[in-house]
Amino acid sequence: MTEAASYREIGVSRDGYVATVEMRRPPHNFFDSALVGEIGSAFEALDADPDCRAIVLAAEGRSFCAGADFSSRIETGSVAEGSRSPAGRHLYKEAIRLFRTRKPIVAAVHGAAVGGGLGLALVADFRVTCQEARFSANFNRLGFHPGFGLTVTLPRLVGAQQAALLFYTGRRIPGDEAVRIGLAELLVPQAEVRAAAQKLALEIAQSALLAVVSTRETLRRGLIDAIEAATERELVEQDWLRRTEDFREGIKAMADRRLPDFHGR
Repeated sequence: MTEAASYREIGVSRDGYVATVEMRRPPHNFFDSALVGEIGSAFEALDADPDCRAIVLAAEGRSFCAGADFSSRIETGSVAEGSRSPAGRHLYKEAIRLFRTRKPIVAAVHGAAVGGGLGLALVADFRVTCQEARFSANFNRLGFHPGFGLTVTLPRLVGAQQAALLFYTGRRIPGDEAVRIGLAELLVPQAEVRAAAQKLALEIAQSALLAVVSTRETLRRGLIDAIEAATERELVEQDWLRRTEDFREGIKAMADRRLPDFHGR
């Protein structure tokens, strides 16, 4: 196994034709523009590497990616990133880079994939997970609008009705339920998630790369345009919702580990 050029937020290695990009912000791998940008740079470098045929996206720590760290931002009075602020626009610009990756990606989801972390998991073509994992599009439960292109990627995977159910309730579903509804493809014991993801990536890598990339581009035709349009809409809606009392209550309720008490203002 070879280790690629050093990054601050991630590790990149390659074993034969399969590369692994590992998020290294344990325990929860909360994301921001810096983390997403480094993943984008790694994906672009692997796209240019002729010896890489498939990519595994994995993570250190307890969670795959628990989304944005809103609790710390409430404490500092800064909850702008992920909204229409310059930081939010930069974050979504970095996120779109991930969707432009040409080589197939398998996400090893061994723990929580929540909010934008779910969006990150859905960048991948396939997800390998376990019973202990938790998937949640919890934006509405926070008084917020979904982001990270999830208004496109989630219904594309599970259908409009299931996506609406997950959005409106913010419910957390375990790995077996994620597989049942098509949110993930493979359920294995937690200790085997990364190895199983790498095995699936190797199986893909044993097909002809030119043919895989060509087929993938056909299957994903129009996806980038749809995600760019969706993120513009998502940012506009997040901008005004971020200024509501409901959003402040949703974030506080999450920090207090209680049900929010929303009043529609």
